[in-house]
Amino acid sequence: MSYPPDPNNPYEQPQQPQQPPQQAYGYPQQPPAAPGYGYPQQPPAAPGYGYPQQQPPAYGVPPQQAYGYQAMPGTLQANNGYINIAQLGTVKLASMGQRFLARLIDGLAVGAVIALVMALGLAGTLGIVKDTDDCSQYSYGSISYSDCIQQQNDAAAGIFATMMIMIGVLSVFNLLYEWLMVSFVGATLGKMAMGLRVVKENTGQTPGLGGGFIRFIIPVVGAFVCYIGALLVYLSPFFDNSGKLQGWHDRAAGTLVIKK
Repeated sequence: MSYPPDPNNPYEQPQQPQQPPQQAYGYPQQPPAAPGYGYPQQPPAAPGYGYPQQQPPAYGVPPQQAYGYQAMPGTLQANNGYINIAQLGTVKLASMGQRFLARLIDGLAVGAVIALVMALGLAGTLGIVKDTDDCSQYSYGSISYSDCIQQQNDAAAGIFATMMIMIGVLSVFNLLYEWLMVSFVGATLGKMAMGLRVVKENTGQTPGLGGGFIRFIIPVVGAFVCYIGALLVYLSPFFDNSGKLQGWHDRAAGTLVIKK
């Protein structure tokens, strides 16, 4: 090329210096970040097959609970007979068959005590009757006849007192057996034999005096109606739609029957 360049020769036109591309107004273009020295830049990892990439939770929304973590207390595990209880973790609910057998064992234990008390009361009654004379051997209006009638009246009063003592002893025994054992131990002899335990649903502890008394008194009140009410109370866990097998007495006391 000659110098100065010939303006009529298109091949000798002076080359203009290349201008850098203009950036958008107000938005300076950032150069791409250079990879670290000696380490080639890696593309972002693709999410696993069938598993979408997790996004961070939105502000104020707690992340979902991971598999295997303990659920909130009082929640059923897929309604399969297991439940989470505070301070106990995941425990198994007692089945109705286990509860029936425990009640049967309790009935045998209470029945043995009742039989013993009734035998003692019957022996005392027979002794009173044996010591009572037959007033027909005395003439009506005589002193001996009056004494015999008074003796028979005293014997009848003694028999009535014996019967009332028997009822009182059996009532107190039944009250203390069911109430105190459930309140402080969480189980009667039948429940112990079946490995069952009564606990508070919200704490996992024994019911205490208040909860144990409520749980005891509701079937007792139902028993006044020819025992039909008590039977309905004991069968009421079958009507529990929550899956916790809580009877009416359990709901009132806030208790559950679990398998230890």
